Amino acid sequence: MPLAQELEAVAIEIAREAGELARRRRGEGLAIAATKSALADIVTEADREVEVLIRTRLAERRPDDAFLGEESGAEPGTSGITWIVDPIDGTVNYAYGIPSYAVSIAAVEGDPVPGEWNALAGAVLNPVSGELFHAARGAGAWLDGERLAVNSEPMPAGALLGTGFGYNPATHAGDLAQVARVMTLARDVRRIGAASLDLAFVAAGRLDGYFERGLQPWDHAAGALLVTEAGGAITVTGAPDEHGRTLVVAAGPGLFERLLAVVLGT
Repeated sequence: MPLAQELEAVAIEIAREAGELARRRRGEGLAIAATKSALADIVTEADREVEVLIRTRLAERRPDDAFLGEESGAEPGTSGITWIVDPIDGTVNYAYGIPSYAVSIAAVEGDPVPGEWNALAGAVLNPVSGELFHAARGAGAWLDGERLAVNSEPMPAGALLGTGFGYNPATHAGDLAQVARVMTLARDVRRIGAASLDLAFVAAGRLDGYFERGLQPWDHAAGALLVTEAGGAITVTGAPDEHGRTLVVAAGPGLFERLLAVVLGT
């Protein structure tokens, strides 16, 4: 079996176990452990527990690989493979009981720096719906045995787009101005609250495109591979804004360049 598909199988297996733990802990009740970049940017005890599980399982299966997790940081490896993990993407949804959150696990070749790695495998699991999106480089993106494909062209009424907003109130005016520009292309905009699911939905054709500033590598590592393996395009581009945020844009081939230009205001 090619390496990418071996890594995909590992990601799928661990995502399922981690998703079950996250779902179970949510049913038992949760505790807010801390805040991160802003008061609204929370961490639950479940985030930490799920990441420990993922990290432990990866160490058992792939002891020479590096690791980068949202909650526990980085650990070097010697194999040239890095696992990039968001244990619960959409923590605010999770805390409020909104059933749109995900376990996101990706394996990349190289350092965990967007644009400098070669994504090999990824899995994005919604523990509530049970949907598990997964991909291996060169082998397509899949959901429940169905191969995924991005929408090649938006419908005549315009593109259905996903986006998100940062937790820092100082960034909201700029984000809203960006949405206003994008509405020239859009029939409507969705704000799901979990970037990995937004990207999975682009891969599945549920969204025509997605844009957001301020994502971290663990937010988009697995989802980006889903998009490209489903025939779409994604970029982390643009000079950082005044808040140090770069831009992620993903879409099918008929929309990508237009969406990127409008989001950048060029």
